[in-house]
Amino acid sequence: QVQLVESGGGLVQAGGSLRLSCAASGRTFSSYAMAWFRQAPGKEREFVVAINWSGSRTYYADSLKGRFTISRDNPKNTVYLQMNSLKPEDTAVYYCAARLVNIASPIRGEYDYWGQGTQVTVSS
Repeated sequence: QVQLVESGGGLVQAGGSLRLSCAASGRTFSSYAMAWFRQAPGKEREFVVAINWSGSRTYYADSLKGRFTISRDNPKNTVYLQMNSLKPEDTAVYYCAARLVNIASPIRGEYDYWGQGTQVTVSS
């Protein structure tokens, strides 16, 4: 079993930055791929970015490349999402996910564990 707890969300003005964290516990963190997804009100949950166990491979949603950066600290069992130049359309609940197969994937159904989410609100 894996437990994921997100933090770092909040209210920020357009153009600002936030860094989200996802703390994992329960299994060997370094053995699985991690990802961030987000869900805006009335919309489907969508892929943001994923990273493999070593951090050597990342996979970004095309629309977010250049503004968002994923990283992980395996000794701390934590994955991060740095979000810069935020826009009102980035407003959503952001979810952390873990996949027991060590391949970064954009497919929601391939992730085995999910956090409860953290709200990010970007004001114009």
